[in-house]
Amino acid sequence: KKEDIVRAGRVTKLVNGCRDVLVLYHQGQLYAMDKRCYHSGGELQNGDIEEFNGRLCIVCPWHKYKITLAEGEGLYQAVENPRVKPIRTYWCSKGVKQRVHKVTEVGGNIFVTLNDSSKPIESDVYQVEKYRTVSLNVQTPNPRN
Repeated sequence: KKEDIVRAGRVTKLVNGCRDVLVLYHQGQLYAMDKRCYHSGGELQNGDIEEFNGRLCIVCPWHKYKITLAEGEGLYQAVENPRVKPIRTYWCSKGVKQRVHKVTEVGGNIFVTLNDSSKPIESDVYQVEKYRTVSLNVQTPNPRN
């Protein structure tokens, strides 16, 4: 339900029994992407949402990689000319690194349509049972507490 996602801000779901997806609600918009960062598998649901050069991004909590919410592009800050002081930087795209998915709302229910592009995207590597199990183990509370 949309109201549940709006209240939580973000949820993770296994979609179609095959893909771990993060669904985010931010500034009135819904976004969906693979839940593990393309770089090293960091849990994106724990990342901050920030704006870089006018583009909303989720920042991976592990290594601070910036991923655009709408397109899944990896952003980095380049240096204009390192020999000229003061150093001037600008934002560049690495291209699409994180698979994003279509979100639709029907009668208050949210549906995620998986991106069916056959072109490999770097975040695909973390969509295997090995990482799903690790993720579940990390989120399991310690019964001794």
